[in-house]
Amino acid sequence: MRARNKKQRQQELSALIETEPFMTDEELAERFGVSVQTIRLDRLALGIPELRERIKKVAEHNYGKVRSLELSEVIGELLELDLNRLAISMLEIGPEHVFSRTRIARGHHLFAQANSLAVSVIDAEVVLTGMADVRFTRQVKLGERLISKAVVQDNREDRAHVNVTTKVGDDIVFEGQFVVFKNK
Repeated sequence: MRARNKKQRQQELSALIETEPFMTDEELAERFGVSVQTIRLDRLALGIPELRERIKKVAEHNYGKVRSLELSEVIGELLELDLNRLAISMLEIGPEHVFSRTRIARGHHLFAQANSLAVSVIDAEVVLTGMADVRFTRQVKLGERLISKAVVQDNREDRAHVNVTTKVGDDIVFEGQFVVFKNK
């Protein structure tokens, strides 16, 4: 990566965060070949909030759109929501999500994130999971960030088919096909 001056780096940083708002300071530092502290100072100078604040802002905007669940029932942070089409959420794996001895995430947390996303993407007052065909493709460890994407495949009056894929970086760690039943 070529060397940049401060002004150029800050312009590129601002543009990158605009397109990829959920990158951590560590990921940004690696991308730009500078220290984490330099990224934090650049963000401060540009008025760009830290990752948690950026996520919170996006999540608060999206939670108001969900009809089928309460805010506390959505597992993870809701990053994007286009009702009856697609939804994306993020869950950071903390100590409360893992087995204490192995530090590997318990599968029910991955399922819960995917299931709540499959339910929340549907625009109806009552949405219940009728069937789920799921596959765990690799273990998830403490500190990893899960990004789940739900895509509505078939949306009928009484039910919908929703595919959910969860990734850590570029690795798929969970796949599920959900049939959800709904009442308007």
